[in-house]
Amino acid sequence: MARRARVICSSDALPEGGDGVRFEVERTGARVSAFAIRFEGAAHAYLNRCAHVGVELDWMPGKFFDSEGLLLICSSHGALYDPATGACLGGPCGGGGLEKLAVEERDGEVLLKE
Repeated sequence: MARRARVICSSDALPEGGDGVRFEVERTGARVSAFAIRFEGAAHAYLNRCAHVGVELDWMPGKFFDSEGLLLICSSHGALYDPATGACLGGPCGGGGLEKLAVEERDGEVLLKE
């Protein structure tokens, strides 16, 4: 059975290493925060939940990258994550990682594959 896809945002809304776009997904009957970013030319999406204690990563809506636009950073604890994989690269994430969501880009839009 083919997966359905839902529009998260336009492709233009995700600048390389810049602000991300927040959206929500359903998990176990509840709506939870997620986000999409662009890194190395590709769109990536994750649940907005730090592997350390589950707080949202962004310090202001859409601010997920460090000051160089190279790593995702938890604003509460400083945990660092690889933008392409969500893997923990340092800090109190204890080797865990972000939960990656399946996305694709088509016809100028970033789509969540549900």
